Amino acid sequence: MDALLFFFLENMALIIALMYLGLRAKEALLIDLTNPIRDMWMIALFVSFLTFSIMYNAFPFEGMRLDLREVPIYFISFAGGWQFGILSAIFPIAYRGYMGGPTVMLGIIQAIILPIIIGSLFHDRKTIGKPIILLNLRRMMLGFFVFETIKSVWMLVTTPATPLIILAMFLFATIAVLSMALILNGENRNLILRKELEFYSNQDPMTHLPNIRFFKNNINRLVAQKEPLAIVMLDVDYFKVYNDTHGHQKGDAVLRSIAQIMKDSTRKTDFVARYGGEEFIICLADPENAHEALRMAESVRQNIEDFHFEGEALQPEGKLTVSMGISFSDGHKPLDHLIEEADNALYQSKRQGRNRVTIFQAAAS
Repeated sequence: MDALLFFFLENMALIIALMYLGLRAKEALLIDLTNPIRDMWMIALFVSFLTFSIMYNAFPFEGMRLDLREVPIYFISFAGGWQFGILSAIFPIAYRGYMGGPTVMLGIIQAIILPIIIGSLFHDRKTIGKPIILLNLRRMMLGFFVFETIKSVWMLVTTPATPLIILAMFLFATIAVLSMALILNGENRNLILRKELEFYSNQDPMTHLPNIRFFKNNINRLVAQKEPLAIVMLDVDYFKVYNDTHGHQKGDAVLRSIAQIMKDSTRKTDFVARYGGEEFIICLADPENAHEALRMAESVRQNIEDFHFEGEALQPEGKLTVSMGISFSDGHKPLDHLIEEADNALYQSKRQGRNRVTIFQAAAS
């Protein structure tokens, strides 16, 4: 009996170790789990390998081959559904059939097919299609308890396994499946946190536009490819007056509305970001020339002027407007230089009366 208990302990440790190594390998190989068909086969292959590793040195007992093969099969069926369970079970079923013995069919049905059925019944369909999920541990363990109860009674009636052996399998399998879930949930919580940190480090939290750091990282790639582009700087006219009159909450609402108008008024190939304060920046990708860039920027300015902002009648001009400056490049200016030129053009718009678009013109030498 001591040998059998030690064997189940080894099985449990093997399951936990391979689960951990599999998740580390996924991270090291930068597998992002965004292709559903490919990912299903990769996960099924891993679970098949894990199950085979458990079955390879099974404990022989009166014609039976005892192991904890049901753990990964139930786990993947609960986490992914019956499709994952069936794909993961193909090779283990074939291998168990190849090994033979008087209890081969019972072994396949009780420890491979039954966990697929029970795991799939308790599978949460709300997680379908989601690359990162957090398993409901209570639901999972309830399903596993149902499975193990059915299997244990069935084994007690149909196989030579003793109650002590069945109880030991029950306990070690429960610890193993719970450990797999805890490892997966811990890994996925870290992934979710990492993605959230990455998302918020690249995004302006108030307007939900990209921030200037993310903007520069992306546009510098276009600059490096010598792509024609135009940089547009935009500033809200008399924004301090609006804030002082209506309060910062309504001022923030104005900035969010302007951000949305800018996104709606530009193309998918263009890039809109918040520069800071009441300033925004746009990269117009591949304009034919400076005049086309002027036309596109003027469309953005006009759409903002036409929009009705709450309380805009109290603004100095009777409406809320923006001033804009443009710098055009045929692919031979660095980004920081373009931003500086667009900023100079913006302030020229301000000096000339606001609510207009100005193209930067280099001073004659």
